[in-house]
Amino acid sequence: MSRALETWAATMRAEGIRERTISERVRIVAQAARQLDEEPTALTRESIVAWLGDLPSAGTRASYFGAIRAWSRWLRDEQIRADDPTARLKTPRVPRRLPRPISREHLEDLLNKSGVHLRARVMIHLAAYEGLRVHEIAAVRGEDVDLLGRRLFVRGKGGVEAWLPLHETVAADALLMPRRGWWFESYSYKDRAGEHILPGSVTSAIGRALTRCEIRATAHQLRHFFGTELLRSGVDVRVVQELMRHASLSSTQIYTLVVDDQERAGLAKLRPVHEQPRSTIEGRKAA
Repeated sequence: MSRALETWAATMRAEGIRERTISERVRIVAQAARQLDEEPTALTRESIVAWLGDLPSAGTRASYFGAIRAWSRWLRDEQIRADDPTARLKTPRVPRRLPRPISREHLEDLLNKSGVHLRARVMIHLAAYEGLRVHEIAAVRGEDVDLLGRRLFVRGKGGVEAWLPLHETVAADALLMPRRGWWFESYSYKDRAGEHILPGSVTSAIGRALTRCEIRATAHQLRHFFGTELLRSGVDVRVVQELMRHASLSSTQIYTLVVDDQERAGLAKLRPVHEQPRSTIEGRKAA
């Protein structure tokens, strides 16, 4: 890693940016420099545009552009270079994504399979009944569960901390899991002895369970299920937003699918205005 990237990482840590964001930003900038065969501090507007254009999806382009922009602005602010090559570039547009929750039938099938081990089952419960992301599931501790107060402490995206209501299924799980320390301690990596598993391990564990049930879905689709089922059950969308810990309703909309019966019920509430019989109207036209 270049000296400038190391300094940038140290600066972000001092600003309180979470380690996951720091490592991802540094990785993206280093990748861009390597693939463009340029120094990280010397990326040009033209090379950035060309590199972004070769990325596989709009979502990837938008997230990678965010890292490059943060890096470029830091270089300018630190007077390491005089210009910001991203200054006149617009953030790549990301098409609106459709919610893709796992169905209730698939979730029921998944949870009724005898081959799903306890750890994987608890991970599934945390995603489907608490709406936790995989990195949040990986870091759950026994101390985070308040059985008396029926609440769960979560360290979320961007370092945001929150207490969530504890679902009865997860409360039952808590009686089987460690009361102190990590619920999902790492056993595979010697350098992580005593630490919690990595988010990728949660994705893999749930993914294996889904594959055994021949369900084509991902761990994150359980979070989509959480939001959609809350909305379908009649929970106000603002409450759903708070439970999903979204900063804006636009984020919640990505995860909440409005199903057909909700649309029909909503349309039925649209009262028509009073109209005269069509035969009367046609008679007036003829006259």
